[in-house]
Amino acid sequence: MKYHELQATANKNKKRVGRGIAAGGGKTAGRGTKGQGARTGKKLNAMFMGGQRALVQAIPKARGFKSLRTPAQIVYLDHLNAFKGKTVNNESLFEQGYVSTPYHTVKVIARGELTEKVTLRVQGASKSVQEAVAKAGGTFEKVPVPVKPSAKTKKEDKKDK
Repeated sequence: MKYHELQATANKNKKRVGRGIAAGGGKTAGRGTKGQGARTGKKLNAMFMGGQRALVQAIPKARGFKSLRTPAQIVYLDHLNAFKGKTVNNESLFEQGYVSTPYHTVKVIARGELTEKVTLRVQGASKSVQEAVAKAGGTFEKVPVPVKPSAKTKKEDKKDK
């Protein structure tokens, strides 16, 4: 006979306790002798610590929530005057030191005035910035966030050279 040919039932009947000594689970019915666990009624929750102040109550609670979304990097409108007649994108802003990384969202918000014509290619700009760019003779184009090149491709490129 093989293991898969056994005629065993998968479910075992629940043990009936408290039905007398002869039945096997009589008298204390597996609850032990006296004590809080032996009593009937409401069972204690997992955080109960025998009447002393529970750790859950003692520790401070962090209110609110922590957002997992990375906030956009802010660039001001008057910074764009440095890019006279050029295309402004994440890479050029990073090279000039206006953003910390070119691989995160960049948003341009209004502060100061734009006097130079620029082609703005970033992830976001306020309406007033879009109007100011158009007024200065430039254009705004919303583009996706550039994808960071993986370390594997960098290693492969070095091997090829």
